Amino acid sequence: MKAITITAIGGPEVLELGERPEPKTKEGEVKIKIKAFGLNRAEVYYRSGNMGTMEVGRIPGIEAVGELVADPSGTFPLGQKVVAVMGGMMLARDGGYAEYVTVPLSNVLAIDSDIAFSRLASLPQSYLTIWGALDLNLHIQPGESILVRGATSAAGLAAITYAKARGLTVIATTRNTARQKRLKELGADYVLIDDGAIAERVRKIFPAGVDKAIEIVGAATLKDSMSAIKIRGDVVVIGLLGGSTTLEQFNLLGDLPDSIKLSFFGSGMLGSPDMPSLNNSPLNWIAQQAHLGLIPDITAEIFPIENIRESHARMEENQTFGKRVVTV
Repeated sequence: MKAITITAIGGPEVLELGERPEPKTKEGEVKIKIKAFGLNRAEVYYRSGNMGTMEVGRIPGIEAVGELVADPSGTFPLGQKVVAVMGGMMLARDGGYAEYVTVPLSNVLAIDSDIAFSRLASLPQSYLTIWGALDLNLHIQPGESILVRGATSAAGLAAITYAKARGLTVIATTRNTARQKRLKELGADYVLIDDGAIAERVRKIFPAGVDKAIEIVGAATLKDSMSAIKIRGDVVVIGLLGGSTTLEQFNLLGDLPDSIKLSFFGSGMLGSPDMPSLNNSPLNWIAQQAHLGLIPDITAEIFPIENIRESHARMEENQTFGKRVVTV
């Protein structure tokens, strides 16, 4: 089978397209013929040696979509359209940058929509992360307001489109004025240019503060995001786009507003025993809404697998925003 492997720690040039034996399906696993996969920053970090121990020869990729071709358990019919995400992909086993992948049975979700594979590939990692953050941590409800801090990331765009589809009012932030129009096209009700201190401007829109916030920038803006939340509101952290993982001189009495609930959702939980089954997720509904055009397309670019190096280089350049997809 065709597969991308990592030949050394380094830049996009260490990604090599070649031939690998097709994986065998073990007990408790299924095999998927991959049609497309989404690109993620995690794969850049892993390739660069900044995400645990990089294993030379490993097939990267933490998500994939395709058709099921082997299932010893008989849980799924052969040919079933499926998605797979996390559950050890790339880190503990080969990932989705290939024609075939084997993954744990518990890490697979059947998709019933007629959505195209290239469109479906933009959904699993981004939207399942947002489901975990918004539904399982924030418990969002229609009619609420939400601040999306770091809205131009793939997760941020998924947060905007999913929150709007669920009936929330969305305030999105970006540091780039040129991206305001696109954020509004995707559903943001308000877009604020982020200079690091936007809480006061949020409160001009919602004087009591917003109900919820999803923090994707991280430590650099977390205190300010919490200052924008109403009493008994919620903040969930899912990203570290700002780079820093440390809150300097955090004062529990002065920096944590009264009655604010702060939590973290890590996408590494997806496919793990500590996470509710993917069958409990709304991904099938999201896929159908996307297929019908009711959830906007957050895809930025689509590449053939032969252009994997270019796709990684483009992701690192950060010139366009949205989800990048590779077809197999």
